Amino acid sequence: MKLATIGTSRITDSFLRSVKATGRMTYTTAYSRSEEKAKAFSRQHGGEFWFTSIEELAQSSEVDIVYVASPNGLHFTQVMTLLEGGKHVICEKPIFATLNEFDQAFSLAEKKHVFLFEAIRNIRTPVFQRLKEELPKAGKIRSAVLQLIQYSSRYDEFLKGNITNIFSPEFAGGALEDLGVYPLYVAVALFGAPDDAVYYPVKLSNGIDGSGTLVLRYDGFVCTILCSKIAHSDAPSEIHGEKGTFSMNNSSNIRRLEWTDAHTKEKRCVTENTSDNDKIYEIAHFADVIEHQDTEEYVRLKMLSREVLRVMEKSRKQNGILFPNDRA
Repeated sequence: MKLATIGTSRITDSFLRSVKATGRMTYTTAYSRSEEKAKAFSRQHGGEFWFTSIEELAQSSEVDIVYVASPNGLHFTQVMTLLEGGKHVICEKPIFATLNEFDQAFSLAEKKHVFLFEAIRNIRTPVFQRLKEELPKAGKIRSAVLQLIQYSSRYDEFLKGNITNIFSPEFAGGALEDLGVYPLYVAVALFGAPDDAVYYPVKLSNGIDGSGTLVLRYDGFVCTILCSKIAHSDAPSEIHGEKGTFSMNNSSNIRRLEWTDAHTKEKRCVTENTSDNDKIYEIAHFADVIEHQDTEEYVRLKMLSREVLRVMEKSRKQNGILFPNDRA
């Protein structure tokens, strides 16, 4: 498959290094509004073409699939253009801001007979798959604390009065959208849709959430999600069962899984990833779905993405955190 990219940041750079490691796609072209950036980025990664028009990119015969890593607020319009052009799309998390956008985009993908994926690497690692298999060992789940608390250098800019995309309502930023999505995916992938969700944000001066606590209520237990871009913590994420506790080093880059027996207090490592490059697993997974036309797995991924978005949209609106997309 011939791959194009939208976005010239380090996230896109990391994605392309992972693509090269898998050998499942061939990079051909970059898009940017700046021709200089598009040309330099494409050549840097071995591409032969570059575009400053997304409409031309969507119609190019040199492209089969596009990786979208633009600011969150641009995802919907860009993805719709690409789908209309008959391209498969991998869109960075969070895929969209609203369920209305989600349903429109996936309906168009179905009409055009192409695949649309949300890039969320944590639930596709071997460690996470092992956790799903081992989870019954914990017995009845009684609580879970999943966290991603990472201080952002862009908060320093925010404090100086320079509002970057990830702290901007106009670009669908904030802690829940940028970081909370990772532990929320873990929760929904493991436990399913929550019975209820309540978000307690810490709002910054422009109304965006710099951090927050999301409480998910399930039958018999509560899952607490902590997310922040204005503080830092290396605390693990944990799932507490009556027979023991599973702990992960991190809910976004899950590399190691440990088990602690509730009775003996014995702790042991269950498994670790064989590669530090966790994007290779999602890229291979997407490629498999497309090549094998695995519609059953595609629908499973779609519904998982939709439930995560449903919880995030509801949680934002509970607290008056609104984006331009909400008013569209």
